[in-house]
Amino acid sequence: MGGRPAVLRGWEPPAGPYGPGHRGVDLQAPAGAVVRAAAAGRVSFAGRVAGRGVLSIELAGTGEPPLRTTYEPVRTLVKKGAKVRAGQVVAVLESDASHCRPRACLHWGLRRGPHYLDPLRLLPPSMLHGAPSRLLPVIGVPEPAGRPVVP
Repeated sequence: MGGRPAVLRGWEPPAGPYGPGHRGVDLQAPAGAVVRAAAAGRVSFAGRVAGRGVLSIELAGTGEPPLRTTYEPVRTLVKKGAKVRAGQVVAVLESDASHCRPRACLHWGLRRGPHYLDPLRLLPPSMLHGAPSRLLPVIGVPEPAGRPVVP
């Protein structure tokens, strides 16, 4: 989707394959919003599951098994087997009163084989405003010249 949609519910990895959790993120958007492919790949599923429109895309060049993104509830605009480009419009968000009530949202997921991952990791840092800071290791980084080392 365009811009920086609000994350209504973040990724909460399950402790086990059938445990509770949230296996993706919910992004706020109005029903009818266009949905764009997060990365280039091939459509592995485009259809309905339990009455909801679902789209899955296997991402190109991401190893074995490949990463796979999922989008729901959507009306797909691409067919199974189609190649897609990053940013290509692939679906339209459907309204689904049972998921993010009372707002509409896109449930966006990411998997590698049976393992669920945080799909926000696919986004560039510039899109993750408000994300927590990360400290990087400094092993092997020389001290700045002319500054005393304080124990």
